Amino acid sequence: MNLKQIVTAASVFVTGFVLSSSPAQAAFTFSSNVSGTYDSAGKLDSTRDIFLDSVTLDNGKTVDQFALVKSAQILRNDVWNGGNSGAASSDRGDKASGAAKELATNASVAASLGNRNLNNIIDTEDRGSFKMNLQFEQAVSSLFLWERGMNSDLSIQGLDSNGSVIGNILRLDRRMQKDANYSINTTEIGSAQKVGSWGVNLSDLGLTGSFFGVQVSADASHNGADFKLMGGSAEAAPEPFTIGGTLVGLALGYRLKKKQQSKVAA
Repeated sequence: MNLKQIVTAASVFVTGFVLSSSPAQAAFTFSSNVSGTYDSAGKLDSTRDIFLDSVTLDNGKTVDQFALVKSAQILRNDVWNGGNSGAASSDRGDKASGAAKELATNASVAASLGNRNLNNIIDTEDRGSFKMNLQFEQAVSSLFLWERGMNSDLSIQGLDSNGSVIGNILRLDRRMQKDANYSINTTEIGSAQKVGSWGVNLSDLGLTGSFFGVQVSADASHNGADFKLMGGSAEAAPEPFTIGGTLVGLALGYRLKKKQQSKVAA
């Protein structure tokens, strides 16, 4: 196979890979290191405050610096009329500090997401629909997200410094969550549920540089995501694996080898 054939094959392979792979599959995974109140058996109390100390990436690197949500703007949210109506609301552990507000406001959303307490979340009704813009306290290059129940999707898109959407919409698939190894029991549910997590880097969002916020949305097909999120730096996310770069490298290596063989033959 000559160089032209290799490069052509590489191009076809990469194109097919990109078209056949969903953005959610590109998201990275991490382990959550938390602290809270433990019972005599050493079990973490799912009803009280649970604070994120750090995360450990799959490459073994530990990250303990995060950018928190500083403000929120609700663009759309199904109206709450009591019971399980409405969509997104501020929720917390039964005995945890923080906001619990069925009729969510910009302030309550920012309060729920603007801290490291993983038992302060946004709860969404299963059939609810919402869209909100969240701004971080500083520019970020990665995202860490948690979802109570491990049974819902969540759609996100980056925001620039003016609050305009940039890049592409990424629908995070519930099947791609990693078990965060803790559970929470909040005012909206009757018993503790396991929490899953997703990690998102720039390429997942179709971006090449830092962003300042994220637009979060869901409809009935998402099955009511109950979430928490924080931002991270570029160093807080592993580099995405690039098959295209690997194949081009192989092609160049093949060309060099052929040149060396030609010199020896001469």
